[in-house]
Amino acid sequence: MRLVTFSRAGTLGAGVLLNDEIAVCVSGPEARNAVLAVIESDPGLGKWKAMADGGAERVPLAEVALLAPIPEPRRDIYCVGKNYVAHAAEFHSSGFDSSGKEEVPSAPVIFTKAMTSVIGPGAAIRSDFDPTGSLDYEGELALVIGQKCFRVSKADAYSVVFGYTIINDATSRDLQKKHNQWVIGKSIDTFCPMGPSIVTADEVGDVRELTLRTEVNGEVRQEASVSDLIFDIPTLIETMSATMTLLPGDIIATGTPVGVGIGFSPPRYLKPGDEVAIEISRIGELKNPVA
Repeated sequence: MRLVTFSRAGTLGAGVLLNDEIAVCVSGPEARNAVLAVIESDPGLGKWKAMADGGAERVPLAEVALLAPIPEPRRDIYCVGKNYVAHAAEFHSSGFDSSGKEEVPSAPVIFTKAMTSVIGPGAAIRSDFDPTGSLDYEGELALVIGQKCFRVSKADAYSVVFGYTIINDATSRDLQKKHNQWVIGKSIDTFCPMGPSIVTADEVGDVRELTLRTEVNGEVRQEASVSDLIFDIPTLIETMSATMTLLPGDIIATGTPVGVGIGFSPPRYLKPGDEVAIEISRIGELKNPVA
């Protein structure tokens, strides 16, 4: 199933994406947190499936504006840095890497993006919110935790994954460098495009088979397989849950591959009028303009 949150004629809605239609399961203000409520409730997903298969109102996808599937996450977004070998090398050699002396990390590098940075498909990434003019893109696969969990083993890790979505881990490179950490440069308002839906884990299947592609103005900048992650999803979940409790609805962005703007000489930062499109097989496409 593909779960979405949307706006239609000023009214919020949430439901199940079915090709070019949405089966509306919740309408009104409560729709803003409806997808999160489904993730937190065992019978919730089954109820939505029954509604989608039954008499739920159908609206054409073309008539709505998709929001982030979870417009207001419960907590900040967890992110993984330097998790593809080639990107770790390009970032380490860029002069902007303040994460340590290792080019390829020996353990996962974890940081967060503020939940207030989340926007949906089609919403503008505001380059003017970055005072340094160093806006960069990072296409990433993100997983969504489906249950409260602590000390999850690698063998059991996929059992706590509800589904997957796409994130653009947009970044102010100069702020990232200036503050010697990554939160401020990555938490600027509008710097976390997410969507277009959350696809349940059963529909995605073997996540290692997915491929990611990022285009800027139609030019391919990033292309990689999820199987190339340095630290795979079971390792990430085992590492993070070893010391902290993960909650249903927690979002973990798994890292970006080689090809970000800072990797070029000179850097190819985003500017107003640009468009970033991130496509992941079996999940869809997340496209956002830059303002």
